Amino acid sequence: MKEAHCTVHGKVQGVWFRAWTADMALELGVTGWVRNRPDGSVETVGQGGAEALERFVERLHQGPPLARVTRVDTDWRQADEPFTRFSVAG
Repeated sequence: MKEAHCTVHGKVQGVWFRAWTADMALELGVTGWVRNRPDGSVETVGQGGAEALERFVERLHQGPPLARVTRVDTDWRQADEPFTRFSVAG
């Protein structure tokens, strides 16, 4: 299974980015997790089919209405362990 490990930069904390990402992942059938990082970015790992993951990463570049995404760093890889759901961490 394919996996996308992304770090999203810009105004992405305090704008409901994690909740928006979880809702979007559920809509696309993507599993994994999302969390805030101490440097102000948001980190997420998504797993799923190739098309769903492409859409997941594309939508991370847009973000929710209050966010201002300046950059998304993405590392594509094969998943070591599959996730069964999408979760929001601190």
